[in-house]
Amino acid sequence: MVAQREVSAWRPRVPGVVEVFHAHFTEYAYPMHVHDAWTLLIVDDGAVRYDLDRHEHGTPDGTVSLLPPHIPHNGSPVTPYGFRKRVLYLDLSRLDETYIGPAVDTPDLVDPVLRQRVGQLHTALAHPGDELEAESRLALIGERLRGHLRPGIERAAQEDAREDARGADRPLAHRLRELLDERLHEGVTLQEAARLVHAHPTHLVRAFSGAYGIAPHQYLMSRRVERARRLLLEGRKPGAVAAETGFYDQSHLNRHFKRLVGVAPGRYRVSSR
Repeated sequence: MVAQREVSAWRPRVPGVVEVFHAHFTEYAYPMHVHDAWTLLIVDDGAVRYDLDRHEHGTPDGTVSLLPPHIPHNGSPVTPYGFRKRVLYLDLSRLDETYIGPAVDTPDLVDPVLRQRVGQLHTALAHPGDELEAESRLALIGERLRGHLRPGIERAAQEDAREDARGADRPLAHRLRELLDERLHEGVTLQEAARLVHAHPTHLVRAFSGAYGIAPHQYLMSRRVERARRLLLEGRKPGAVAAETGFYDQSHLNRHFKRLVGVAPGRYRVSSR
């Protein structure tokens, strides 16, 4: 078998994400090393064996691995076919140093919901223009990770937050919807929205989704697609429509338009009478 080393890496425009790293290795083994960021790892094919703080761990199907900063670890394939992995490196704004000890004790988390959310986050990070979606998904992932690492403390904190927020969620969601409507073209980051409406980012996502049955990023994209439909029916070309409705480029418009309307913008345009 020919050894394979395929790597794709980039830094997205999402606060807290230091690097996105996708790799397919067959024979390569990582020596002991450290990072100054959290390593959030999912394996799509194969499996990885690694040592963390002198204890052996692995990544069976469905596992999410969270390796803490400053703690030495290595990594090697379990089978001759190697492994295909997707990694996020997160800075300490997402998980502070108080979570390092619990993560050393339990780095491998068997949580299908968390695994699905991490995969969805990688998909969003791969598409420029979907930063609000990526921020929203990252906020919920951070909350779930904290719940795994310090379950008693986090559960109590979440209950306190829910108690404090009772009766305030719908007005908060309404303020965010007004902000998204105002920023339909230029958009808004989750961090900026949270600052403007005076709410924690994770709570803001939950409040909006609970009030309207749709996530903030889904609402924004559906409004943009709605506006794009009107312009296309006026005979405007998809490239110009993408620029006028806040999409990153025509490809970005195409992807969201097809998902919501069922056909590409160009085909939608020529079908109009």
